[in-house]
Amino acid sequence: FSDTGSRKEHVKITSESKPGFLERLSETSGGMLMGLVTFLLSFYLLFTNEGRALRTAKSLDEGLSLVIPLDSIHSVSQQNEGRLVHLAGALSTSKPLFDPSYGLSIQAVKLKRHVEMYQWVEYEDSREYEENGEIKKETKYSYNTEWKSEVVNSKNFDREIGHKNPSAMAVESFTAVSPNVQVGSFVLSKGLVDKIDNFKQLSLSNLEDPHADVTRGGDYFYHSENPRRPEVGDLRVSFFYAGLSGEDPYLGSADMVSLQLFLYFANSVPSSVTSKYFSLSSKVTVVARQRGDQLIPYHTKSGDVLQILYPGDLTVEEVFQKEHESNTMKTWALRAAGWLAMFVGISLMTRIFYTLVDWFPVVRDLVNVGLKAFAFCVASSLSLLTISIGWLFYRPLWAVLIACLSVMPIVIAKSRVPPKKQQ
Repeated sequence: FSDTGSRKEHVKITSESKPGFLERLSETSGGMLMGLVTFLLSFYLLFTNEGRALRTAKSLDEGLSLVIPLDSIHSVSQQNEGRLVHLAGALSTSKPLFDPSYGLSIQAVKLKRHVEMYQWVEYEDSREYEENGEIKKETKYSYNTEWKSEVVNSKNFDREIGHKNPSAMAVESFTAVSPNVQVGSFVLSKGLVDKIDNFKQLSLSNLEDPHADVTRGGDYFYHSENPRRPEVGDLRVSFFYAGLSGEDPYLGSADMVSLQLFLYFANSVPSSVTSKYFSLSSKVTVVARQRGDQLIPYHTKSGDVLQILYPGDLTVEEVFQKEHESNTMKTWALRAAGWLAMFVGISLMTRIFYTLVDWFPVVRDLVNVGLKAFAFCVASSLSLLTISIGWLFYRPLWAVLIACLSVMPIVIAKSRVPPKKQQ
């Protein structure tokens, strides 16, 4: 056991007998079952992803074809009931958000209190090696004190003595949300309000210490006798806001929004809501449907729901271009995840061949390389084939082309095998 400043560490070595052939074979059988499940799930992921991607693209094209600009955000026109419109304006809320524990208030859509506690944290670094016919595992445990937003359970530490953390925080984190958020005369739906999450840290430099046992340091309130040298169990509190809706001499002007509302008719089809994350900005752009003075989701004929919010004052074309880009990125990410799941599943199912020859080092290494190459080729072919089947009902020509590509890995692999000599 060694102590280096606030960081402590010790090493623990455990050993167990080397597993026999039947034991390794049993473990491999369990892995084969898990691999089969992963393999089957990859087909479902790849197939449904293609339908989702094409449905979303058609929904976005439908929305873009129906956009109309509004002349004013301060009056609600009955002619635009259920229609797709574009507007821009400042966010407004009915009343300030307030934290009574620290006497802090702000005119914004959201106010988040973030609480951290100074705690012990355990880190592990392990390595395995074989010695005298046994498998030994050397684990180095190190301990350091850090600010963490969640309570670290020290009972799970390898050594709790000297590294004990409190079981709970005296002050909890929370997020307050304004019950009424408007742009001019229009009220944003809960789904749109949920997308206003471009949080910025609130400066506390102009505030006084709220209590005798609380000390302000920078942009934090400290529950500590000495914030510069905190002890385990001390707390620090910071605040964040999103969607500034009023004038503030220290925070700036109200956030602006640009809205895209959709023409909507009663025979629309409901489906899942699309969401979008965005970076910090003083302006946002929203896509939704107008119903009276409410801005709510728009249900497309393709079966999707459009309820989009972006930072910045974007044009209609820019909004839908970003949505198409987001849809493309999500599609390729899920394709990669599906391929990886198929590769892992095939690798686990064929692991038994590696186990059968792992007594012979040279043969074992060659078999391992061959199994990885086999899994790569089969996963690539089956992934492309599954994607082509997913496209078959939407774009038959592309489906045929992708199906042809699916056999290329097998054709290339077969072409590398030399022909048998004539006897």
